[in-house]
Parts: sequence; structure tokens; C-alpha cells
Amino acid sequence: MPAGPGSPTPWTYHLIRLLFQFVLKIFYGTVVVENTDLIPLNGEPIIVCANHSNSLTDALLLITSIPLKKRNLLRLTAKATQFGHRTFTSWLIESAGTVPINRRQDSADGTADNTEIMIKLMEALELGDAVCLFPEGMSRYHPTIAPLKTGVARLVSDVLSRNRDDPNFRISVLPVSITYMHRQHFRSDVLVSFHEPLRFTPKDNPELLKPIDFNEIRSLTSQMHRTLSYGTIDSPSWKLVRTSKLAARIYAPLGTRMSLGDFVRVTRTFIEAFKLADKHTPHNTDGSSTDEPAIGEEAPSSNDVEVAKLCSDLYKYQDELVRLGIKDDRVRRPLSRRIIITRILIRFTWSILLFAISLPGLALWLPVFATTWYAVHNYKKTGPIFDTYDEIAQYKLIYGFASGLCVWGGAVLLTLPFASITGMLVPALMWMSLRWTEDAVSAFRAFVALTRLLRVGKPSLNHMREQRRDLHSRIMNLAVQIGLPDDPETHFVQAGGREKGRVRGRWDSSARYFSVRRRRKRDWNETLRLYDKVDYPEDEM
Repeated sequence: MPAGPGSPTPWTYHLIRLLFQFVLKIFYGTVVVENTDLIPLNGEPIIVCANHSNSLTDALLLITSIPLKKRNLLRLTAKATQFGHRTFTSWLIESAGTVPINRRQDSADGTADNTEIMIKLMEALELGDAVCLFPEGMSRYHPTIAPLKTGVARLVSDVLSRNRDDPNFRISVLPVSITYMHRQHFRSDVLVSFHEPLRFTPKDNPELLKPIDFNEIRSLTSQMHRTLSYGTIDSPSWKLVRTSKLAARIYAPLGTRMSLGDFVRVTRTFIEAFKLADKHTPHNTDGSSTDEPAIGEEAPSSNDVEVAKLCSDLYKYQDELVRLGIKDDRVRRPLSRRIIITRILIRFTWSILLFAISLPGLALWLPVFATTWYAVHNYKKTGPIFDTYDEIAQYKLIYGFASGLCVWGGAVLLTLPFASITGMLVPALMWMSLRWTEDAVSAFRAFVALTRLLRVGKPSLNHMREQRRDLHSRIMNLAVQIGLPDDPETHFVQAGGREKGRVRGRWDSSARYFSVRRRRKRDWNETLRLYDKVDYPEDEM
């Protein structure tokens, strides 16, 4: 039952949403948003809960992913230390109606009083607003979701208890899983998945009314954790993420003909299988698996040992691919020497041509790239990987946006008599040069891979193919065991809708190459790099 019409949308919210839709579309190659039909309509109080791995960027993604026809405002929360500064980031946070949250780790005495803040959030919910909370309580560069705080569940209990006299008062918790392929890298891809909302009323959920058994709070928090984990890549280590992505590509080598959502869910399924096998398999002191259990431990099943061995072999196979500088697809589909040489000439010529026509626009991009590089380079020095890498995308977005505005403004001022023309021509030129540069980098990356493939030699390549056949057979056997389709190349091409960025067939693939809106990608793992990005920075705890 709706609680109210909801708060009006401030003009700054519209402005911020519009600006960062634009910025996010430039920084990330593809932002795929799933299941927006599950978002409750405006007027129904909802708490939007998402995993938190990319600092301010997570909040901006949520603001731009929720359609205005669904919700006229998403009230954000942020740590109190980001308020009250004379910076663009601070202004941005405050202007969007964000509510400050005090954290214990930011307090000198280790305490935090959020009583008044929680009252404001409850009042906003009773008006029918949508409130955004990140129940992990912090943003860190880790591959796993941190244990969730109980704040969301306690807020649900408080709101229901305040409205216990209205048995039909309804509040919903909307879980959202955010998955970055490479969160801090330019032109990588993002998946935002909305899940079925959890709805509560005083009549149907008396167990959440005060006085409450804290086990109910823990139970709701655990349910939220399972839902968030299900929709994203949640792994105990970057090593497992790397291996599981390779397993997914060998299992379904469809590239972007497979939707990003399906690719993420398949990767996560392999992660769960490898995690379970690793948990039940004893290890040597160097971390490698062994068949011999420790004294007093139960011997692992033969299946667990096989799955753990598969995980280890996949990691070694990926290491070999990195050493040779080629992708698995080059091993899967053998090419004759004549075809390789022909393609080398074509890719090199095409990359040079595209780089040449991109140069005028790249001159405009140079101040943007230099500014963001300098800002990020200095920021990385301020702390370890786990405490800084989650904010790199935020720095690139803000500094890139600010320097881009300066380039545009400078170009307009320098051509003031023709400002009406250059005001539109400069952004168009910058966008097209970026598109051409993406294609140039892709062509050059293919040229380098083909050149290395030519140098590998038939004996090494034949060995790699035999190794891959064995891995493919073992992966398909595992896939059937863990409930994945046994015919992925048919299933995942037909499954799902026409997601943004997805390639549907050969004609669409060819047309997308020359698209002004976005380029054709071969792999959801692609970034704007001259090499394939498969490794991640290790944790520095």
C-alpha cells in the first residue's frame, strides 16, 4: 500500500542524473541494466540495497539505472567525511539530497550516533521515497562481498514498528547486484541487475515488530546477502575470478552474442563449484591441492579432487596464454599460415588508418587523459590497493568530466565567432575519435595476437590445442553436474532479450562495427588496452 506521493525531484538531481548518464556512457563501453520492471513504482517506500565495490560510482550507476518514470528520486547516503568540503565531489553529494552517515572508523573515540539520521530516513520512507543504502558499510577493492551490516534490517523493523497501527503499510527492500568487468578501466562493461523486491507489512511480518528477536534481523540480512551474491561475481580471490572467467569462455565461446548477464551468472556458477571443491580438498604448504588429508580430517571425494585439479589446470593454461600473448579463441579455431599472414596485413593497415583519422580528436582528448592519469597516479600513492583501487573509477570520472568541460570551453572561447558551430562540433569530433580509436586499438591488438600466433610454432600450438580439448571436455562434464545447459552455444544465443550491447548474429556484428553509438565487441572482457586484460591487482592486506 503506497505511503505517499514521494518527495519532489530537485533540479540538481535532474542535472546530476543527466550529466552522469553522459559521463558513464563515455567511461564504460556498455552499461547493461536488467529487470527494471521489478522496481516498485513511485510512492511505495523502498530501500535500495546494492553491493559496494566502486565508491561513488556505484551510487551514480543506481541513479542513472532507475528510470524516472519508476522513481522520481533516489535518496542516497554517504559517509559523513565526504560532506562540508569545498570540492566538486562534496558539492555533488550534497546537492543530490544525500544523507550523511557517521561511521565508527571515522570517529576519534570509535563511536557513531546516527539516531537523527535514521529518523530522517524513516520519515523519507513514510513519504513514499526510495532510500539507497550499501549494507556492506564500506567500499573496498575486494572480489568478495563483505559481511553485511544489520542496518537495513533494523531500519525495516523500525519503520514497520512506527506504522504498526496500519496493518497494510508496506515497505520493500530492493536488492541490486552491480558487476564490473574491470571497474577502473576505460571502456570496460558493467551489469546492473535488479532482483525481486522483498516486501514487508505489519500484518504479514509481525516477527519484525518491536520488541524483536535479533535472530530475525540476522535472518533478513542473510537473505539479502544471498540475493546480492547470486547476481554478481562473488569470489574469495582474484585468482578464482580469473580462472572462472576462462572456464566460462571455454564453456560458451560466444563472445558478446551471449548476454552480459548470462556471462556473469555462468562465471559465478563456476566460482561456486571451484570454491566448494577447494573447501573440501586438503592443501600443501605452498597452497597446491593434495590427495592426502591431514590427520583427523575426512578424505575429499574424488569429484572434489577432480574439480580442484581442473581449477589448477585452467589457471596454468591461462598463464600459458598470457606468456604466448594470445587468446583462447586463437587456440580453439586453428588458422592456416596463409590466412594468418593475410589477416596480419589487413589488421595492421586498418589500425594505422583508424589511428590516422583519430588524431585530430585525440589531440582534444590528450588534456583529459593527462589530467586523469596524473590524478590517479598521485591517488594510488595514498594507500594500499584494497583501500584505493575502489575509488580510481570515481577519480577518472570526475577529473575526466571536469577536464573535458575545460577542453570544450577552451575550444569555444578560441573560436568565439563560430561558437555555435564549435560548441557542437567539438563533442561530436571527440566522440567519433574515441569510437575510431577503440576500433584502431582492437585491430592493433588482433595484429599483435596474430603476429605472436605466427611465432608460436606448430608443436607448441598443437600441444595447446590438445590441452584445451581436455579442459573443454572436463568443463562440459562439470557444467552438467552443476546444472548448466549441456548445449551452451545454442541455449545462450536464444536466451534473453535484446540487451544493450549484445550482438545478435553475423549481420548485427558487421553493422555494429560501423555504428556511431557503440562499437562491436568480441569479448565482455575487453577494455581500451593494447593487450587483453585478464589479471587483477593482488590484495595487499
